[in-house]
Amino acid sequence: MITGIKKEQHVFADYSYVPLVFAAPKLVGFSNNNTAATVCRAMSLAALGYSLLTNSKWGAYKLIPYKTHAMLDFASGVASLAIPWVFKFSKNKKARNTLLLMGLTGLVVGTLSIIGAKKS
Repeated sequence: MITGIKKEQHVFADYSYVPLVFAAPKLVGFSNNNTAATVCRAMSLAALGYSLLTNSKWGAYKLIPYKTHAMLDFASGVASLAIPWVFKFSKNKKARNTLLLMGLTGLVVGTLSIIGAKKS
């Protein structure tokens, strides 16, 4: 039985995702691709933004319900899977694969968090 990620545990996913995605262009080696680097930074800052607005212990301004936050994580994952082709950098293996990994992470964390939200 899948128990999901509880709200109290989700903070670890968010606050590790944000700096890793922001730093990914340099860490992985595609900072010379301005489009891919900008996408990573924008997605990182968006995740930070809605994390700080989530109704949870880690939220600075408790405006967004946790379930909505989890759905935003899932939607971000879906978007990440398409972005390399939409923004035409799919031939850059490092950038493409980073976005695909971000997408899979968003889908898994989002899904498990939605499951966890239903059980709490």
